[in-house]
This record gives sequence, C-alpha cells and structure tokens, in this order.
Amino acid sequence: MAGTEKSPTPCAPRSTKKMKKPVYKRICLKLSGEALEGKQGFGIDPKVVESIAGQIREVHDIGVDIMLVIGGGNFFRGVEGERNGIDRATGDHIGMLATVMNGLVLSNALEKIGIHTRVQSAIEIRALCEPYIRRRALRHLGKGRVVIFVAGTGNPFFTTDTAAALRAIEMNAGAILKATKVDGVYDKDPRKHKDARMYRSLTYLDVIKQRLQVMDTTATSLCMENKLPIVVFNMTRVGNIRKVVTGEKIGTLVA
Repeated sequence: MAGTEKSPTPCAPRSTKKMKKPVYKRICLKLSGEALEGKQGFGIDPKVVESIAGQIREVHDIGVDIMLVIGGGNFFRGVEGERNGIDRATGDHIGMLATVMNGLVLSNALEKIGIHTRVQSAIEIRALCEPYIRRRALRHLGKGRVVIFVAGTGNPFFTTDTAAALRAIEMNAGAILKATKVDGVYDKDPRKHKDARMYRSLTYLDVIKQRLQVMDTTATSLCMENKLPIVVFNMTRVGNIRKVVTGEKIGTLVA
C-alpha cells in the first residue's frame, strides 16, 4: 500500500519460469500522464492502468527492480496553466499534485495484483505517501517493492523528465525506459508524416542538437554526464516493457 504502513503480507513471489534473462537489473520507467488516459483524452482509463500494471508485473517477476516516474499531463500542465493566466510556479505545483494522483492510481493497481509498492513524493503529503528519502527508496527496491516517485523534483520549472533522470541516477538504475505512444524517436511526427523515419540509435548530442523530443535538454544532459542509457519505446504494444528489459531490439536507444 502507498504510505509508510507495513505490508500485512510478503511481496508476491517472483516467477521461476524459464524466461529470457534481463539485461538491466534495475530500471526507471518514465510514464507520461497521457499514458493513463487511453483514448478518452483526459483523466484515467482503468483498462489502460490494468494493462500497464500487468506489464510491470511481467518485468518484476523476472527479478528486475522497478521504479516509476509519472507525469500529470492527463489532468494539468503548468505551461498550459500559464497560457490561461496562472502563475507558472503555481501551475507547476498544481501539475505536481496531478502526478501524485496518478502515482496513487498505479500503486493501487499494482497492489491488486500482488506487487507491493511505495509512493514517495518530492512534496511532503504524509497522509498519502512517504517523503522522498533516497536510502529508504533503495531499501524498498532491495525488498522487491516497486517505488513510484511523484511530484517531480519538488521544484517548479523542472519537468518530470528531469525528475526521472535524477531518480534513475540516484537509485543506480541501468537505464531509463521512456514509454510513448509511437515506436521510437522519429525525424518528424509519424502521426502526421507518412515518410517519417525512425532512428534505431542516437547519441545524447544528436538529441540535444537536433532538438528531438526524447526528453528535455536538462534530463538528456544529466543522462549524458552519467552515461545513463535511454530507451524510447511504444508502450501501447503489450509486452514491450519485457522485450526492452530482456534486450530485444525495439524502439530507439540513446546512449
């Protein structure tokens, strides 16, 4: 359960079935808030949440430590609030609260299928989740719990991409898995241009110089400085998280 209370039962045992070995022992899965809204265009689609939870369990069952960082764009974006007259810092804090809602929804979905979680917030909301404490988060991961980081970095003007990069580095993750609705990184929007070309691999400098929409510049720079790979892949295809973790060549690798 989210929060600081003790779990009444041990975590669900990890599968002993023969499966491909993971190439990453610990991952940071970065989800946009829009990933939870499905086709309805706003809020949360319960079926999509169930599907994501099931895919996370597949990876958990082969012994991978999992942390999640989630956005809040399905409810609110600070930049959009600014366009409507809301002070940017205030808007960003509202967006951070949206990520807390999404984190609690995912935590609930995972707990229902036997995966114990802890939600840690960069803004203290002790009635709902733990404050972010690095060593405590590391202990949770070591015990097989999925740790969900919410409220971004706790600071306005920073995106949840930057939060994902920071937490992945702090938690010694092997890679960031950036979940999207398209198959990888393209030279132009594949939903608008039939001749769009997908990149199989890119360098961090390619992403920054070409202003490719992988992660924001701050997040990409952090990953470059710490040699942290980013894998951009299509999460709407069920089973893709497991494929990335076990080394199948899907999506775009930034390294």
